[in-house]
Order: sequence, then C-alpha cells, then structure tokens
Amino acid sequence: MWAHVGQPFAETAYDVVVVGAGRMGAFCARELRRLAPALRLLLVEEGGLPNEEGATLLAPGVWSAHDAPPGREAEAAWTRAQLAGPLGDVQFRAAPLVRLTAQPTPGSRPTAEALAAHPEALALLDPAALPWAQVDPAAATFRPGAVALNAAQEAVRLGADLLLNTRACPGGGGEVTLERLSVTNTHEVVVHERRVVRAAQVVIAAGAAGAALAEHGLGVHTAHGRAYRQSPRLEEPSTEASPTLRAGGLTLRPQAGGWTLAPAIWHRDPQGYVPGGGALTGVPTGLRRETLEDLVALMDAVPALAGGGLGLGRSLSDVPGAWLALPHGRPDAPPLWQRLDETHTLLLGGPLADVLGLGVAHGLAAALAGVPERPWAPAG
Repeated sequence: MWAHVGQPFAETAYDVVVVGAGRMGAFCARELRRLAPALRLLLVEEGGLPNEEGATLLAPGVWSAHDAPPGREAEAAWTRAQLAGPLGDVQFRAAPLVRLTAQPTPGSRPTAEALAAHPEALALLDPAALPWAQVDPAAATFRPGAVALNAAQEAVRLGADLLLNTRACPGGGGEVTLERLSVTNTHEVVVHERRVVRAAQVVIAAGAAGAALAEHGLGVHTAHGRAYRQSPRLEEPSTEASPTLRAGGLTLRPQAGGWTLAPAIWHRDPQGYVPGGGALTGVPTGLRRETLEDLVALMDAVPALAGGGLGLGRSLSDVPGAWLALPHGRPDAPPLWQRLDETHTLLLGGPLADVLGLGVAHGLAAALAGVPERPWAPAG
C-alpha cells in the first residue's frame, strides 16, 4: 500500500486497475481478488480511505426491500447479507423503515398504530397529514464509508495493491496516468509526480466523476448524469431503536441521537451547474434552493422541519454535500456496469447503491474474472 509520495512507486503494469475506492470500486476489487487471485490488481483512490469528500461517506446507508426494482429482489437480499456479515464492522443495524403517505397503499396501516412504540418518531409528524404507514421490517442502516474501508482492506489482505492520494486518468490502449498528489505548506494540493501504468482492464468507479473521466480520457460519450445532494441534520431526539422514516421522498435516518436527512433526487443537474443556497423567510441558508423547497413543502406534514432543529447552515460548506452519480442520467436507475470498449468498464452506484450496489460490483468482478458466479441466482 502506498499512502504518500514518500513511498516510491515503480510498478508499470497490472492485469486490472480499479479507479476509485468508494464502496463500489473497493468491493469490486475485493471480489476480483477473491474470484481471480492470479490477477494483479491496483486500486487507486484520489483521497484517503474512505475519501472524506465523496458521496460514499455521505450516503444515507439505508437498505430497504421497498427500494429493490422488480425482478432484482434476490440480488438486493444478497447485498443485505453482505452488509450484515462478511464485510466486518460497518455498523449494520436492523431497523424498520416506515414509508408515510397521505393515501393508503397495499399493506399499509394507520401511522399512529405503526409508530405506537416509537413516540420520538411520531412526535416529528402530523399523523392527520400522513395517516398511513407501510412498514418494511427487514430494513437496516449501515455506514457506506465503512463498507469502502473494510472492502479495500480485505482486497489488500487478499493481494491487491492500493495507491492513495493519487488521481488516475485513463487513456487509450489501457494506459492509466497516475498523478500522485502532495500538499504544500500553504495547504495547496499539487501534483508531485506522474507515472503511467498499463492495464489489460480498467474499471472506472469514480462516482460522479466517472462519466467525465470516460468522456475526457477516452472520448466516449455516456448518458450518465450527476446531482448534488446535501445531508442536513435534524436535531430532534432519536434512539437506537428508532425506525427510518420516509415521507415525500425525504428519508429521515436516526443517527447519533438525531436524524440525518437524505432529500430525494428528482432530476439530474444541468452540465456546468453550480449549486447555490436558498432563502427561508428571507434569510439566506446553506441549503441549496431545490432541497430547501422540498423541505418547506413537507413542513406541514413533518412539523419538526419547521422548528429550530433543522441544520440550515450559513453557506453550502456548512451543510455536508457531495456530487452523486446518476446511472442513465435518471435518479431511479439502479447501479450498473457498462463496457465502454474492450479495455474500459464504467461502474456507477447512484441513489439505489444502498440496495443493489454490492451485487452489481460483484457481477462486474465475476465477468472480469471469467466466472459465471451469481450467488443470488437460484441453483440450476
């Protein structure tokens, strides 16, 4: 493992280079080493492990069968099993997810009844505005950043090489330019040195930056988009037994004694878009305008959002946020891997990565390893 420029790096060739050590890239590397231990593999990450600026660290980490697309329930269940077991400590916690609606849906029951054992959750809501609840008792929460950390560490234990603080730029012919980054005494990030390695296969798992790497480095147009999602806090009491709530697309995840909010992603952000803050009752906030409008629209149904507990921030930097990849340019598209040419594959997570991401990353690893393994498929 190379963590800084003081450690000389002289390698020139690998069988597989995985660009990006988020949960998707790290798990793909782990599975490749497990399925094809003879392949030489390099995992490259621009930041640390986990990257503190990526969407992996800020993802809500909520698994729910409600989110599994039709026909992929078994793959989603396999992803849950990985989170609950082989990945080590990812702070996996089984906790019901309660979807709240104004109209009854199949299997729903009265909200007051569904949340009778959770007065702290019921206190956030107006049951008259959201009178119906659909409960997923198999739902769970976890830390995606810990998934990336544990999967990458396991990949290294299985024989992968890991190169941190390095920007990777895929090019033609399987060449990957590695820009090893350093920090000056004025805290400016600079390129310390450049090296080129060759790879028989390159997996681009750089999240929201992945499509741009493919287009700029390879000249391959992709239809994938990105959106900027923030995760503000709601400082109202929660407990370890509190359920995850979902209303109007907003997810309220109990965490650290309060609630982390994961706003819905409605559409891709336009090319070149720079998020800007909104204004609540004329006062500028750090929440982007579109997110703030969604929260305001929910304040009657979820009165706690209108109280003093909502973390508005003074600038965008005060409210955690990150660019999120959108497979196919749509927020409802499941994770995917897509062959770009004979050498390069794009691996994207997106909003449904919590539910299907590990299964998709495993599928790519199996394809690269040349094995038909699909552990969630029925025998025969």
